[in-house]
Amino acid sequence: MLPDEFHTFGCKVVSRVKGNHPALRSEMVMFDTLTGEMTALVNTDWITARRTGAVATLAINTLRSSSARVYSFIGLGAMAYATLDCFFATNTDKQLEIRLKRYKDQAERVVEHYKHIPNTTFVICDTMDELVEGADVVVSCITDADGLLVDDTTKFNPGVLVVPVHTRGFQNCDTVFDKVFADDEGHVKGFKYFNEFRQFGELGQVLSGEIAGRQSDSERILSYNIGLALFDVYFAFQIENIMNQQITPPITAIAAGF
Repeated sequence: MLPDEFHTFGCKVVSRVKGNHPALRSEMVMFDTLTGEMTALVNTDWITARRTGAVATLAINTLRSSSARVYSFIGLGAMAYATLDCFFATNTDKQLEIRLKRYKDQAERVVEHYKHIPNTTFVICDTMDELVEGADVVVSCITDADGLLVDDTTKFNPGVLVVPVHTRGFQNCDTVFDKVFADDEGHVKGFKYFNEFRQFGELGQVLSGEIAGRQSDSERILSYNIGLALFDVYFAFQIENIMNQQITPPITAIAAGF
């Protein structure tokens, strides 16, 4: 539910079905809190990707080391493109090395798609060791992981930031990294090693100055910052408002007619 002035709440249903393309799909129903009436049924695939990419980029820009230059990505689907779009848009003043884990022709397609970015070089890696060794930030956008992606946590450099967008494959980092952050404690409270996190905080607390984020360039940080359904409701609310301004009669009037 959004704050009172928006008089809106939404219910989002997400499915992750192995073998589907895309693997993640989602729909959301929007309601007016003043009347209880449904105002919209929204396909939230685009919204989910965009807000996830935006939040992941915010985490990267907030928690990376001061000298970060090498950024590694595994899982090069819609989430990775959304994250890279946001990341490139907010890092135009930095020289970047982007490492990509090879899978089918996905890495080559990413390089072709972003070849116009002037401050970036791309490196395609065949193994996870190549991908993570020496990397300053590791971003995983894979939707499914059988076991650990990197067995030996010593391969992660001091100062590394790991952002598992779909939260899987890095459980062995939970207990050995210096800090773990998430959007909401409820997202990670059920994790097997939650009670063994060395230090935990929410990203909102960092942004508000309530707690410290990165305090040194040697800290290894794990960031489970992938966004909240609340963000989806807000995105959909704004899109609904835009549509109401452009459509006659407004979409809310059409919905009321049904």
